[in-house]
Amino acid sequence: MGRLEGKVAIITGASQGMGEAHAKAFVAEGAKVILTDVNDTAGTKLADSLGENAIFVKQDVADAAQWADVLAKAEAKFGTVTVLVNNAGIIGKIAPTTELAQADFQTVCDINQLGVFLGMQAVLPGMIRAGGGSIVNISSIAGMVAVYGSPNLAYVASKFAVRGMTKQVAIEYGPNNVRCNSVHPGYIRTPMMAAATDEEGGEALSMIPLKRLADPSEVSNLVMFLASDESSFITGMEHVIDGGMTAA
Repeated sequence: MGRLEGKVAIITGASQGMGEAHAKAFVAEGAKVILTDVNDTAGTKLADSLGENAIFVKQDVADAAQWADVLAKAEAKFGTVTVLVNNAGIIGKIAPTTELAQADFQTVCDINQLGVFLGMQAVLPGMIRAGGGSIVNISSIAGMVAVYGSPNLAYVASKFAVRGMTKQVAIEYGPNNVRCNSVHPGYIRTPMMAAATDEEGGEALSMIPLKRLADPSEVSNLVMFLASDESSFITGMEHVIDGGMTAA
């Protein structure tokens, strides 16, 4: 039996990078998975490759109506959603705080912060009715410490917000057996990381004690653990996976 047998999971931002790795791992471990993303071409192709236990739904995570649509399709296909992985996110425009346009700030917060809120709000009633569930919010090391050398107030603000919302939901819904944890990746070998630095991590490698980038599958192992019953007494916690980058 797989580690996630019997789980029904929504994974946002699942068309590439970490989301793609999570989706593949979840299906391999027995979960039924709803992949969502704005990139419907890649998302549909991935879901088709994963077989009958995966479907794709195009979604803008900052739109409450689209969350309702995703949930309805998930329940119609697989039943009550018991796992949510809020993975969708963007880095946004990198600019000094004094030069950051309000619209650019808002765009990042809409996807990285509002999207997480809407996702949790959408799945919580069903999880409560089902007697429990697990929410895994993908934050960043930028939700633990400020980002040195890369001015991006919007990204840091949104990722710190995810950390705080995670704790609040964990406290509110712990009595309903709903767990909520945040994951804080460092430099992971994904298209988004490559766009922000380069394929090898650029100067960031000098700040990582393990002297390498992580493969997305290494993050997926942690996400699967938090989604599974193996972590049944863990909630409201930050789980940093950064090769030791924030240890000092």
